[in-house]
Amino acid sequence: MANRRPPNAGKGRVKGVPNRATSNAREAIALFIEENTPRLQGWLDAIAEDKGPDVAFRCVMDLLEYHIPKLARTEHTGKDGEDIVTRHVVELHEGAPPKREE
Repeated sequence: MANRRPPNAGKGRVKGVPNRATSNAREAIALFIEENTPRLQGWLDAIAEDKGPDVAFRCVMDLLEYHIPKLARTEHTGKDGEDIVTRHVVELHEGAPPKREE
């Protein structure tokens, strides 16, 4: 008997569909924040008083990182990774300029 694979084997997820584990983690973090919002402010105030406002802010940012995805950095380059070259071309014509339609 031939070694047959299921018809959808190896296809994986469709592009743009979030990973189930990632979705579950984000939902759990959102629920935690929602249910602990009043307490969260107290925790942040205590951290700010003990270690400074910058540390408290970092705590918020670290927590949000798991709930709101970071944007990917994109670098634009020219052909074969070279610098992008911009050229401006000015054409001079004799006579009156053409009328613009408004």
